[in-house]
Amino acid sequence: MAHSHDGIDWDAKIARLREGDELAGPETADLVRDLLRPQDRTVIDVGSGAGGAATAFADAMWDTGGTVILVDSAPELLAEAARNTAATAGPDVRVLSVQADVARGDLSAVGQADLVFASFVVHHLPDQLAGLRRLVKLVRPGGRLALVESGLEPRVLPWDVGVGEPGLEARLAAARAEWFREMREQMPGSTRLKVGWAQAMADAGLDDVLTWTQLVDRPAPVSGAAMTAVLRRLEWLRRGAEGRVAQADLDAVDALLDPDGPHYAGNRDDVHYLLAQTIHVGTLR
Repeated sequence: MAHSHDGIDWDAKIARLREGDELAGPETADLVRDLLRPQDRTVIDVGSGAGGAATAFADAMWDTGGTVILVDSAPELLAEAARNTAATAGPDVRVLSVQADVARGDLSAVGQADLVFASFVVHHLPDQLAGLRRLVKLVRPGGRLALVESGLEPRVLPWDVGVGEPGLEARLAAARAEWFREMREQMPGSTRLKVGWAQAMADAGLDDVLTWTQLVDRPAPVSGAAMTAVLRRLEWLRRGAEGRVAQADLDAVDALLDPDGPHYAGNRDDVHYLLAQTIHVGTLR
């Protein structure tokens, strides 16, 4: 059963989101330290997932104290994130959770914060600009909204993997982009966002929008959480490519995902994980 406006059952993705938190933990901690100002005492994490960012915020506020509010539409995910965050929060950090879908309804129960954080959330909303305006309402005057959106999607394979034709990953990624375009078109109430994120944030009422990009870079050879991320990425690309690429490409990615085959990605020393995630921060005057 789907819990969200986009038809995705996010509760079913707890394991994948937990793995992502483990992989990018150091970069998330760095980003949180960059975002938090000394005067920030309240943070709202919208679309908190398995709690990776909220946990980092709670840890960063250990000495100063404050409140971390988690917001998600998926109840099991929200409970998971709240447990994880509370388990690491200092004695002076409160952890609250609110089940809400930023695409629907009134968010007044969430309250307001010095920093509102939303990572890879807004691009799933039917009307992204309307979603941004709802998020801006959660920001106190003088506070900021931080989005993690866009950048460059992960790359995990060399150009020629020795099975199928070279350039496999680029073709799979193009097919996945087409799947996403179709998903957005079919979403009830979908409205195109025809400007970049910085301009959209300005249109939503924010000033002084700053943008920078952070890398999650795990060079070859990878193991542990990075190898898990490589395999999950290939599985994800495979699902989006069905019916959109040649059968030879599907056969090639199947060979990479076959643990008993000679091309299994999990046994290779030439796969990597490289992601560029772009952060946009605007201030409410």
